[in-house]
Amino acid sequence: MHTRKLNQLILFMLILSTGVTSACNGKNSGTKESNSAQDSTVVSATPENSFITIEGTQIMRGGKPYYFIGTNFWYAPILGSTGEGGNRDRLCKELDALKALGVENLRILAGADAGSANANSVKPYLQPKPGELNDTLLVGLDYTLAELEKRGMTAVIYLTNSWDWSGGFGFYLRECGYGDSPNASGEGYNDYVKYSSDFVREKRALEMYYNHVRAIVSRKNSITGRYYKDEPSIMAWQICNEPRPFSKENNKLMADWLSRSARIIKSIDSNHLVSTGSEGLYGCEADRHACEFIHGDPNIDYLTVHIWPLNWGWASRTAPDADIQKACQRTGDYIDLHIEMSKLINKPMVIEEFGFCRRDNKNDLSNDVESRDILYSYVFDHIARSAAEGNVIAGCNFWGWGGSGRPANEVWNAGNDYLCDPPHEPQGWYSVFDCDHTTLSIIKKYTSKLNK
Repeated sequence: MHTRKLNQLILFMLILSTGVTSACNGKNSGTKESNSAQDSTVVSATPENSFITIEGTQIMRGGKPYYFIGTNFWYAPILGSTGEGGNRDRLCKELDALKALGVENLRILAGADAGSANANSVKPYLQPKPGELNDTLLVGLDYTLAELEKRGMTAVIYLTNSWDWSGGFGFYLRECGYGDSPNASGEGYNDYVKYSSDFVREKRALEMYYNHVRAIVSRKNSITGRYYKDEPSIMAWQICNEPRPFSKENNKLMADWLSRSARIIKSIDSNHLVSTGSEGLYGCEADRHACEFIHGDPNIDYLTVHIWPLNWGWASRTAPDADIQKACQRTGDYIDLHIEMSKLINKPMVIEEFGFCRRDNKNDLSNDVESRDILYSYVFDHIARSAAEGNVIAGCNFWGWGGSGRPANEVWNAGNDYLCDPPHEPQGWYSVFDCDHTTLSIIKKYTSKLNK
């Protein structure tokens, strides 16, 4: 996710949904606790039917069509570590809370690359230098996968980012002599776009990235004793969070990069799915042919979609609640467009990011989430109908899980609770907290419906 405006075309369809109010008060309940959760070693063979697979336009799990409501929980491996930022007690409690809600599919970041001096990036870094990996954080990823397996949960793991909040493209370009990336937020956005457009053109940067992919995907889990390719808690590897060419002229180069990345992953791990992490049409410079071509690649297993009504100008930042129905209309049209694409390329689709702010676009947890509940219900209803009809939308991952964490400031600083709002965005903007009871009730309502 990244703060940005996109003014695009798509017509309207009126959808009404019911919203209720919520208030979150109280002290920060997400402070660091002792790492008392015990490691468990699970050394066993993995039955082939444990892996999630694809059959035509359906994702399959245990021989049955798999429809899910999941969440984004990108910081889980940091919590799973025993180093800086680690808090295994909190990780286990968050996983238990999500499991109780019926949320069993998590989208997580393998780890951050060293960020730009111009950006407020995630810390600690998994990759401070190309090929130098922080083993403490890798063990955090190992631990997370082991804990997911215990609970019958699965993860989609993305391997880099097009945005500077976790290093990403800028990390690799800096290592090729391009200097630090401009800050992608606010006035620096256009400069960042120009800078990052060189990623898919720079062969040295791509080779560094491919080597990183090989190192992560071929890893052996220090806790379960299995290679990652045999881990049942992995649903899919994801090439990048929101890969963008950053110019229409780069669409072909981006397609080549994504295709080669998918081939490399499949050559190491043929058991798990591979996805792009794309926003869909908007991630391909609004070029539908490019979006279909990229997701039609034989090593890409399903189409991904991200939806950001506020970031994309579908709702006003000054009066977002007044625009919630318009935001739903535009969301529906964007979903319908990608359903068409999915059917054309004969693959499932997952709406793996979407969110909405609290009332009046304020981050104060006392502000209600009525508008967010309306959008969530609207998207969840698409998943429920798709499941009932055997249609192509396999699931969604709302953005995102803040759980017991609490925002200390609008700007994230090392030592603050990790929330799903990354450091470059206002803390608490899109996160769902354990005190957002109306949202939690809606999530539980729809996961129960899917489980039936």
